Amino acid sequence: MTPACALALSLGLLVSSLPAAAQSTVAEGQRLAFDRGKGNCLTCHDIKGGTLPGTIGPALIDIKTKYPDRNELVAILVDATKRNPLTVMPPFGRNRLLTDKEINAIVDFLQTL
Repeated sequence: MTPACALALSLGLLVSSLPAAAQSTVAEGQRLAFDRGKGNCLTCHDIKGGTLPGTIGPALIDIKTKYPDRNELVAILVDATKRNPLTVMPPFGRNRLLTDKEINAIVDFLQTL
């Protein structure tokens, strides 16, 4: 096999695996968002597919339109008090309730709503 063919094959395998990886991240984000011991988003928010949602926060729908810049949504999950000092939303990142990886997975999930 020529080096060019090997490179093309490697790139093809990498590209074909991205959608599965993205789906995996979305599934992990949903799991974390619905987990009462981790993201715990359902305590305050109504989320499609979740059970026993809370009504303290807004329903999480049409998120990608509301937050086209995913960094803004990440920042809210890291520390919502920077945006709104009176919020009751926990600062998940600042207080290390969630890791950066977990926050990014939840954002990937929220952007599908």
